[in-house]
Amino acid sequence: MDLTHINEQGRAKMVDVSEKAETERIGIARGHISMLPETFARISGGGIKKGDVLAVAQVAGIMAAKRTFETIPMCHPLLLTGVDIQFHLFEQKSEIEAVATVKTTGKTGVEMEALHAVSAALLTIYDMCKAIDRGMSIHDIYLLEKDGGKSGRYVRK
Repeated sequence: MDLTHINEQGRAKMVDVSEKAETERIGIARGHISMLPETFARISGGGIKKGDVLAVAQVAGIMAAKRTFETIPMCHPLLLTGVDIQFHLFEQKSEIEAVATVKTTGKTGVEMEALHAVSAALLTIYDMCKAIDRGMSIHDIYLLEKDGGKSGRYVRK
C-alpha cells in the first residue's frame, strides 16, 4: 500500500479527497491515565480545587476533535456531526479511561479527530491535577473502531 500523504517528489502533501464519496463515518478511540490512589479519590470525589476535572476534560476533548486540522498538519477541516467523550473510572487501578466517539458525513474519516479528542481529554486531566501528582501516566491511546468510506469497517482485536 502506498502512503497517501507523500507526493511524487517524496514530500508531504494533503490528500485530495475531491473524488471520494460522502459517507457516514465514525471513529472511536480510547486512552488511559494512571495516577496515585489519592489523586483518583480527589478526582472522583470532586476534591480538585480547579473544578470538575472530568467535565473540563470532556469539553477539552470535544474542542480538540473540532480543531484537529489545526494541530495535525495533513488533516482536513471537517464538519463533525457528533462528538462524545465518556470516562470510565477504575478505582482498583487508580486509572481513568477516556473513550471518544466522533461522527461525520463526509469524504474523509474521523480517526484522527477521535485520537486527538482522547489525547486532549487525558492531558487536561493531567493539567488539572499535576500540582498534586506529577507522576501521572498517560498510556495506551489507540483507535478502537472506524467505519465508513472505501476501506470500510475496522475493529481492533
